[in-house]
Amino acid sequence: MNPSLPFRRQARRSIACAALAASALAGFSQSAPDTLLEPYVIVATRTPEYVQTLGTAAEALSADDLLRGQWASPAEALGSLAGVASVPNGPAGSDISIFIRGANSDQVLFLVDGIRLNDANTDYSAFLGGAQLGATDSLEIARGPQSTLYGSDAVGGVVSIQSQKGSGDPSAEATLGGGSFGSAKAEIESQGARGTWAWSATLSGEHSDNQRSNNAVGDENLVLRLDRDLSPAISIGATLRGLEDRYGDPGDIYTNDPYAYETESNWLGTLFADARPSASWTVHTVAGFQDRRYVSFDEDPGVFSETTLVRNERSILDSQATYSGAAGQRITFGATGESESTMDNGYGSIDRRQTLLAAFAEDEWNPLPELFITAGLRYDDFDTFGAKETGRATVAWLGPSKSVKLRASFGTGFNAPSFLELYGVSTGYVGNPSLRPESSRGGDAGVDFYLPHGRGVLSATWFRTDTTNLIVYDFSVNPGTTANVDKARSDGLELESRFRLLPGLELRASYTYLEADDLTDGTRLLRRPRNSGSAEIWSDLGRGWSVGAGVAVVAGRQDVDAQTYLTVNDPDYTVVRAHAAWKASDRLTLRARAENLLGEKYQPVNGYPALGFGLFGEATWKL
Repeated sequence: MNPSLPFRRQARRSIACAALAASALAGFSQSAPDTLLEPYVIVATRTPEYVQTLGTAAEALSADDLLRGQWASPAEALGSLAGVASVPNGPAGSDISIFIRGANSDQVLFLVDGIRLNDANTDYSAFLGGAQLGATDSLEIARGPQSTLYGSDAVGGVVSIQSQKGSGDPSAEATLGGGSFGSAKAEIESQGARGTWAWSATLSGEHSDNQRSNNAVGDENLVLRLDRDLSPAISIGATLRGLEDRYGDPGDIYTNDPYAYETESNWLGTLFADARPSASWTVHTVAGFQDRRYVSFDEDPGVFSETTLVRNERSILDSQATYSGAAGQRITFGATGESESTMDNGYGSIDRRQTLLAAFAEDEWNPLPELFITAGLRYDDFDTFGAKETGRATVAWLGPSKSVKLRASFGTGFNAPSFLELYGVSTGYVGNPSLRPESSRGGDAGVDFYLPHGRGVLSATWFRTDTTNLIVYDFSVNPGTTANVDKARSDGLELESRFRLLPGLELRASYTYLEADDLTDGTRLLRRPRNSGSAEIWSDLGRGWSVGAGVAVVAGRQDVDAQTYLTVNDPDYTVVRAHAAWKASDRLTLRARAENLLGEKYQPVNGYPALGFGLFGEATWKL
């Protein structure tokens, strides 16, 4: 079979969808939107940029969006976006994996307050399972290879969780809530600005018994940001974010371990400074740290079980400068230094340190009023496995009426080998210090239609990513080891829409068609649904009332059977939710939500059932 045929078929599908959408919206193409639907995003270029001028497929959820949607966790909010599969390994509090455009879960980079949360040795799944967002937090996502700006792990895309600067008159509010499965919540938050100071802070705690025995979760979260303007040209600030989490982990439904637990302690902090030495120059510098301690243990009094401890420590210094003095151009360049250490007394017996030095440059060029071009290069040098170069280019054409945008991007990415893969030593296993990083090439092409008067946007994007040098474990030799063997390809189509149907009535919907295959053995990559989609509707009813509802559909996925260890086709599922809010007075707001409204019985990961129907409520009092 000609290997280019699937590529051509997907391209034809994408062109056909774009043509149909263009035909349907032809009547809107003569009028420009009155306002920009999304003010700007930062993750796509490392500088504030309007979504309508980006060649990158990027999206943002503001703090108001997240509050209005009443998602139970940031992972659920991410799962509502096109191209993103959010896969929990159980109910509330369990580890969560994110797959973007079919890339492996460890090929997705999380940025938290401007610094990386994860790498090849530091997992994000336990943090994402227990973390709660702060009062001013926003979520941004850039899809496709982003290693040119962020280095390793940014193969499928980048997710940024960012605490925004506090604003407005000083305010504070307290929230109490609870509901099904023995759940309880308490939260207090404050934000504001006074003179040269600004702040935002959130302290929260949650608990749930969940449905299975030994499956309770309890977590405490702190999110803090402090800003100070030293002069009109210089500002400084600091952030601190922490999670303390304990989760009862019974394993799959065939194991039902009554004594297994895991804990996660994850703290990240930054000091940052912004300077504007002239009208043409801006400089942003961040010094950050991360301290993570993950423990997995078993409290069975009759059986000795060794405790597994993973300790990750990271120090980061990142600085970038942006020059905008040249006509039609904005040039950003910078450097990153990073030192990390990992100690893991589990499989592989890891106790290693790694340093990274990286430099990047990016040019945003606007040669014509309707044309926006971005190109960048990056060089990463690890003292463990060596250096890696990556590049990326994007183009966007925004028609004169600003109602249609054509865009395309192409970039390379990589994923660094872990200490376990390089140096681990255990019975029957030894690492391979000659491993190369996993490498990817990916591109996309899309069209965005902007409805007049800021009433919405309709988008279609075709994408494809090829990954080589995938690292596999080979136990056919003695001792077992690792090698760069596998190849993978993912391609598909993303459809998105956001509409303001009527004043106070809004709809968001997305659909993703994905083909994700291991090219080495011709099998489908696990836990990547062929078809997935979601829709959320929200309405302001007046008199302080608002209501919303959502539906998520997942179909066509494979997994490993938790009992037989054979690859199986997992059942499709549809999950419905609904929520409402009532601002009873200037001080009191009541919220309620129903999750899994139809009581769907499903397993996001084979052997790990999701929660059934649940009803939750909370009251917020403005202090």
